[in-house]
Amino acid sequence: MSPSGAAQWVEVEGRRVRLTNLDRVLYPDGMTKAEVIAYYTAVAPALLRQLRDRPVTRVRWPEGVGGERFFEKNVPAGAPDWLRHRPLPASPGTDDEGTVVDSPFLDDLAALVWSANQSALELHTPQWRVLPDGTFTNPDRLVVDLDPGPPAGLDECAAVARLVAARLAEDGLTTTVPVTSGSKGMQLYAPLDGSLTAMQVREYARNVAEELAAREPLVLANMKRALRPGKVLLDWSQNHPAKTTVTPYSLRGRERPAVAAPRTWDEVGPGMTQLSPDEVVRRLESDGDLLAT
Repeated sequence: MSPSGAAQWVEVEGRRVRLTNLDRVLYPDGMTKAEVIAYYTAVAPALLRQLRDRPVTRVRWPEGVGGERFFEKNVPAGAPDWLRHRPLPASPGTDDEGTVVDSPFLDDLAALVWSANQSALELHTPQWRVLPDGTFTNPDRLVVDLDPGPPAGLDECAAVARLVAARLAEDGLTTTVPVTSGSKGMQLYAPLDGSLTAMQVREYARNVAEELAAREPLVLANMKRALRPGKVLLDWSQNHPAKTTVTPYSLRGRERPAVAAPRTWDEVGPGMTQLSPDEVVRRLESDGDLLAT
């Protein structure tokens, strides 16, 4: 793939994808759209496992991370006719399901390349899936978002992550995977058997967060911004059926290119840092997908 301002067509696993402005710089360090596409191509096997059957909210920066961004939940005009999409309620399984969204699904490498060509740097997904026949599943994972309030940072998130994992293990959730967010904090993912609804999972996550906040000075379960400084917020709300979380292996639209990256528990501690795209690709090659089941 040679970067060029001219549009070009490429064939990706039997599908034709139009690429444009491959030399456009999307990150201040010089990372171009061509390099973004190359990253998503390299991590596609692991990322597609996370995206499978989940509607995708794409966050786009058409002029790069220094410019305007927008969240795109609907399939845009001009999307290829082979792209899978389906009208879905914005908040399925609740009393108020909200508006209907024509949600895209990124099923394969061609879809990832198409999305990256639109400068969709971040890919956000819910904790539930939609099967090809249109059936909604209950969540197959619980997520706890650890959001530090300065001067707290990633070191404090690491300490709280261990507290949360130990508490989840008391209820049998013993395979929690830590993910550095590529931004300020972390997420913890715990696989579920699908027996609970999204609202039941949300309530459970809220109870755990409030229990830990009541006994741990560093932990916060209340969303009020005035309470955030020096604390780590356990954002239990990400389990609501209307909410999405950045997908593991997605890039982040920050000044420095970084990735929402699965980590081992041996890494979770003082001095941990967010990982770059190159680091994530090397780790996948050497260690495999830490989220593979």
